Amino acid sequence: MNSVVNKDSVKPLSSKQVREDFNDLRAVVHYTRAAHRLGLWASERKVFEQYLPRRKTARILEAGCGAGRATLGLYELGYKKIHAFDFAEELCAQAQSLSLEREVGKAITLFHADARKISKHPEVAGLEFDAALFLFNGLMQIPRRRNRRMALRSLAACCKPGAPLIFTTHDRDHSKLERFMWKREAKLWLTGRQDPALVEFGDRYFEDDLGRTFMHLPIRSEILEDLEATGWTHEWDSMRRRISKESRAVRDFSDECRFWVAKRS
Repeated sequence: MNSVVNKDSVKPLSSKQVREDFNDLRAVVHYTRAAHRLGLWASERKVFEQYLPRRKTARILEAGCGAGRATLGLYELGYKKIHAFDFAEELCAQAQSLSLEREVGKAITLFHADARKISKHPEVAGLEFDAALFLFNGLMQIPRRRNRRMALRSLAACCKPGAPLIFTTHDRDHSKLERFMWKREAKLWLTGRQDPALVEFGDRYFEDDLGRTFMHLPIRSEILEDLEATGWTHEWDSMRRRISKESRAVRDFSDECRFWVAKRS
């Protein structure tokens, strides 16, 4: 999966680098096109219908909103109290532009923030949220498990007891191919030959014509442990293919992933 490189010339991946990657013009254009053209996935709609509060006045907090694809999708479903933020300033600016274009008024509040510190952000001060979202594997694009847990705790601090958290992850056990690839990757880690930019087993950092992307691919038990440790109670999870058949456009945009629903303890 990863070629052998000179370890002395590579620094371990940082949150700063991930933010720079998502502020890269190639990434901004990619996610902005999806926000304008793609909208909600069929699977997202199904999960929202089942687990989001039915009251359209429910207050929703969306972490990792990117260029606003799901944010505007929530608005189109009728939700009118949406607070959405992203770690990448350029993506957040695109979401704000799209909101102005769609004339959403005060229904959507968009701002730049770090999910690890969201409970202390001025935009959410004094508010309690009825639901939280972290879609398109956004949680898994935070380097280091301790930082992902910090984000989960911070989101929990913003939510009412019983509020749902809906998020997605990849799953390195979901197919024979994935299991084969990670078995081979494990041998690299055991012998110290893994990509030195990676900090934990399950990390991937790759580059294509859309720019560089970091992603941590967990196994199911890892997420269950993280939820239990951060103030959330596991409610349900399923691979996307079992929820709904997606369009070719969605499948081209996003690989298979696992949907998760947890409740604020």
